[in-house]
Amino acid sequence: MSEYALLIDYKYCTGCHVCEVSCRKEHDLPLDEWGIKVNELGPAKMKGSWLWDYVPVPSDLCDLCEDRVKAGKKPACIHHCLAQCIELVALDDLSTAMADHGRKVTCFIP
Repeated sequence: MSEYALLIDYKYCTGCHVCEVSCRKEHDLPLDEWGIKVNELGPAKMKGSWLWDYVPVPSDLCDLCEDRVKAGKKPACIHHCLAQCIELVALDDLSTAMADHGRKVTCFIP
């Protein structure tokens, strides 16, 4: 079992897809597979406001870049994220980190 999780604060995700590209490059994945994929929710009008979110979603292929982490590096998606909305968090600290981020946050534990 993993000691870490990805914490994704998607209120800051701009939908640039650099996490997808860096993951695909790091793991040499074909075009029809991905370790993380940015899903687009919206545009939709709700309660008078527009909703338009981008949500990075890791797949079962995500191993949190185990080799990179063992070498003291960040996972590729985190290293290259322009919005800095993805973090590697120890499982023991996950609930506190999620509470600190507030709304529109999710986590992934491989």
